[in-house]
Amino acid sequence: MTDADPPRSITVLSGGVGGARFLQGLLRLVGDEAEVTVVANTADDIWLHGLKVCPDLDTVMYTLGGGIDAVRGWGRTDESWHAKEELAAYGVEPSWFGLGDRDLATHLVRTQMLEAGYPLSAVTTALCERWRPGVRLLPMTDDRVETHIVVDDADEPSGRRAVHFQEYWVRLHAEVPAHAVVPVGLEASTPGPGVLEAITRADVVLLPPSNPVVSVGTILGVPGVREAVRTTRAPVVGLSPVVAGSHVRGMAAQLLAAIGVEVGAAAVAGHYGARSRGGVVDGWLVDTSDAGEVAQVTDAGIACRSVPLMMTDVDATAAMARAALDLAAQVRR
Repeated sequence: MTDADPPRSITVLSGGVGGARFLQGLLRLVGDEAEVTVVANTADDIWLHGLKVCPDLDTVMYTLGGGIDAVRGWGRTDESWHAKEELAAYGVEPSWFGLGDRDLATHLVRTQMLEAGYPLSAVTTALCERWRPGVRLLPMTDDRVETHIVVDDADEPSGRRAVHFQEYWVRLHAEVPAHAVVPVGLEASTPGPGVLEAITRADVVLLPPSNPVVSVGTILGVPGVREAVRTTRAPVVGLSPVVAGSHVRGMAAQLLAAIGVEVGAAAVAGHYGARSRGGVVDGWLVDTSDAGEVAQVTDAGIACRSVPLMMTDVDATAAMARAALDLAAQVRR
């Protein structure tokens, strides 16, 4: 693959906010010249007030479809919160997770279709008919998978309890120690329709700067997905979510520590591992502030470059995507 032979098919394993913003830059770069397929994390999904909420799927769909609140990075633009206020007035819990009025419509449609027997993949396709995100958006699985985080709890005999990831992130703000990450149902899940094909038939597979534990990590944990990434004919390139020793957004630092991985650009590359040595990546981009870690990544069998990795605007993000595709071309050669 060279500039004269650009990728026609790109598959991205994506979480929510970071993945969606990276996809904006990728689409700015490739336009209509490549088909982009997004395999999205669904282990952040949660049932609330009888409704199925899929934060990462919706963040990608809204961001690329022009409906995201760009300031928050999640939820709908021009949102109102009357339903949330009324639920609070009734004393209905959980009160810490708010569903906006516009966002509520998406969850109502999704839940009605699921209860009618449609799988999540088909529901997602139907929702995308409205938003036209410019990518093929695939849930990692149609099965129910939910990430739980083990935290301290003095009221429990063990001194700890497991809370849903959304409670850890939204209610607790990831400010309490995370002792373990437990993706409930992951081992029994199966890849969603089209997921394995999207990986094995791609020209390039990209791991954006999404959370390596609870976003990309859970996608890779769906039985069959990691093996598909290991054996695809496509080069696999990742972008570090850690810059200058910390995550840019989210809680990657806390959760990397919970699974015993150092919080560093090279350490995350090592966590994914070189495909030549049984891992999942061929190439890795680190930020210019982490240029001193390039040799460590290279020594681990992974081609590595340092480039600016701050997604300050769409053009800067498109430049990141360009660097990722250039590294993929280098790896393939």
